Amino acid sequence: MVSVNALLIAGTDTEVGKTVVTSALLAYYRHYQPQRSLGLLKLIQAGVGDAELYQRLFFPHLTTAELVPQSFSAPLAPPLAAALEHRLVDLEQLWQALNSLSQTHDWVLLEGAGGLGSPVTDEFTLAALAGLWHLPLVLVVPVKLGAIAQAVANVALARQTGLDLRGIILNCPHPCSDQQVAQWAPVPLMTTLTRVPVLGVLPYLADATSVADLMQAARGLTLDLLDPAAGWWPTLKGSNHGAS
Repeated sequence: MVSVNALLIAGTDTEVGKTVVTSALLAYYRHYQPQRSLGLLKLIQAGVGDAELYQRLFFPHLTTAELVPQSFSAPLAPPLAAALEHRLVDLEQLWQALNSLSQTHDWVLLEGAGGLGSPVTDEFTLAALAGLWHLPLVLVVPVKLGAIAQAVANVALARQTGLDLRGIILNCPHPCSDQQVAQWAPVPLMTTLTRVPVLGVLPYLADATSVADLMQAARGLTLDLLDPAAGWWPTLKGSNHGAS
């Protein structure tokens, strides 16, 4: 049995704020739980990505290849971006990178690629891969018109796949008022429809590269369900990791 202490930060789509949420969680836990060794992995990078940002803000001692084990130039779905370079997405390599981090860190944040329904390979969506690797996850939902439908659809996919969805984080990719949050992403209605707890709203950050601002923003979230100290990390069978 192989224990993988990782949390997947997934989204409803691309450009919903997974990187901002991941950065906020990194800043928060590094500040409030400095005794824990925290690892980070971005599953796949297609197009201009966030490896350099993570490196500059949190991991200057690591190379971008250590933070993002597979990257492709075109800003497309990973299997399409890989095909343009006559390559394939290598799930075995991704698993080995995740497993290695898990063995050397107390816990690992894994930023997903695209939305839960986005393809990682020709055979696997992100949701299917999370199910294969038994990864608990948090779902990032952008505060905008249509947020309710996106949340309901992605939670349904997570439930259909049997995923351990720990909660929803609402993210403001643009400045939004309390009234807009209440109208576009009403927490009571979203909770009722999805039956998943909403952990809070991450406000719009004018400077998403400020570690202090990221940490302060994360303080407004209810993160108990994401805390590895709660003892909910799963145990995986090592025989399930290499399908591609």
